[in-house]
Amino acid sequence: MPDHTPVRLKSISEFHEFMGLPKPEHPLVSVARFEDIRRECTAPFSRIMDFYSIALKRNFNVKMKYGQQAYDFNNGIMFCMSPGQVLRVETDHNQENKPAGWNLLIHPDFLWNTSLVKTIKKYAYFDYAVNEALFLSPKEEELLISIMQRIDDECHANVDQFSQHVIIAQIELMLTYTERFYHRQFITRKIVNHQVLDRLESVLSEYFNNEDLLQKGLPTVTYIAEQLNISPNYLSGLLKVLTGQSTQQHIHEKLIEKAKEKLSTTSLSVSEIAYELGFEHSQSFSKLFKTKTSLSPLEFRQRFN
Repeated sequence: MPDHTPVRLKSISEFHEFMGLPKPEHPLVSVARFEDIRRECTAPFSRIMDFYSIALKRNFNVKMKYGQQAYDFNNGIMFCMSPGQVLRVETDHNQENKPAGWNLLIHPDFLWNTSLVKTIKKYAYFDYAVNEALFLSPKEEELLISIMQRIDDECHANVDQFSQHVIIAQIELMLTYTERFYHRQFITRKIVNHQVLDRLESVLSEYFNNEDLLQKGLPTVTYIAEQLNISPNYLSGLLKVLTGQSTQQHIHEKLIEKAKEKLSTTSLSVSEIAYELGFEHSQSFSKLFKTKTSLSPLEFRQRFN
């Protein structure tokens, strides 16, 4: 029976050894080339790395499972992981071309006493369930590779008082460009992203039309993201770009839509409607309704009488 226990790589040096790469020049940050990997992956395996990974890959015919779902990677070429995340890889041994590309590895200890300690956590593309890789134009790919090369050059240079600052600046630049390219992808990959919007609408409609609302109250952003198999931050970023609204605003829109339906088609009191919509206090419902419509629930109802 195959052993599915993930391989845990605690340091960048362990990663280099595991992959058959030369010993890294710097213990906390490294740029590895996939062409240099000597490890033969004859069987599927899972791995956990205790450091960040930003990979730019070509010719990778692999099946990947990231978190709890398959990952759309064969067509995209950029892939980011945070420390402690599980990645399962099954290699296609019939592929004709040798894998190529770059992999930037950053140990969290390298970020201490730098601005990146906090800011790196804001980037949604490091989350589980960012369910597609980043697709890059040749110009975008060339730009990110040039940053990788500058980091690699700095890792191989003599260490001085400026070394960490220079590398951190390059990493921050790469993350900013990656954020820009993901936002561009939200717009250009309209079919995929509008499928997410369709699924969001279905999830909200189902929730608001069954007993969940009465029993559990309003759905949380985390709940909605889990139903869509994407992270809350990724969903929020996608919605902001496509619709200009946050996930919470979409939830409130569906709530107001349901409230208007009940106010215009039933004789239920405002308190009863508030209860059915998951509010413990009708004042909270009335306040939200007026904020969203500029009318109180009763003023809205009087329009139909």
